[in-house]
Amino acid sequence: MNAWNNIKAIMKRELGGYFTSPIAYVFLIIFLLLTGFFTFTIGNFFERGEASLVSFFTWHPWLYLFLVPAVGMRLWSEERRLGTMELLLTMPLTTWQAIVGKFLASWLFLALALALTFPVWITVNIMGAPDNGIILAGYVGSLFLAGAYLAISCMTSALTRNQVISFILSVVICLFLILAGYTPVTDLLMRISNPVVVDVIASFSVMTHFEGFQRGVIDLRDFVFFTSVIGFALFTTGVIIRSQRAG
Repeated sequence: MNAWNNIKAIMKRELGGYFTSPIAYVFLIIFLLLTGFFTFTIGNFFERGEASLVSFFTWHPWLYLFLVPAVGMRLWSEERRLGTMELLLTMPLTTWQAIVGKFLASWLFLALALALTFPVWITVNIMGAPDNGIILAGYVGSLFLAGAYLAISCMTSALTRNQVISFILSVVICLFLILAGYTPVTDLLMRISNPVVVDVIASFSVMTHFEGFQRGVIDLRDFVFFTSVIGFALFTTGVIIRSQRAG
């Protein structure tokens, strides 16, 4: 119970940090504008003539590639830059409680940004009769995709006090996780490598596991993949922070 109280205290502190500055509002506006632009303009939402949000979810891995690291880059880099990390970690809480609290606060913020796209869902229901189960599965998958990117950003943020370096590192890692299963890349690998090797590489891609959610298929293996990425990245964050404290 005390552990959960500590986590909630960190979550409250982090969320307060977002909304006491214009950063949160700027991010939300940019996110909503970009999702609208890619869905209705680039994704040819109206031209498709179908009641679905395929054009909405297709762009999420690419939108999150830059927007999520922008949210996560400050998580630990800012603490180190301001010299408040030592103060935070001397409080009566464990390292993992601080990590989980920071991660959940930022993930909740991203969930809010995703929830604010509900007008798109309403629009497609006005236009036709979509399968709302598929749309709900897409939202669930999108939330876990954002969580995976965020955990990676949390890890890179713990590596350096420079937020720009943290941002670049997380973008590079997340880009690899996209390209590993991106169709043009897998087609190219098929020509020069064994199909089994290509399948193994593709299994590490967020695209491979996110596609199932887009189709409305909630597969346990996809949940395991995303939770494993989140767990591994947060565990590595803990190792990095502890090594810095020991140093």
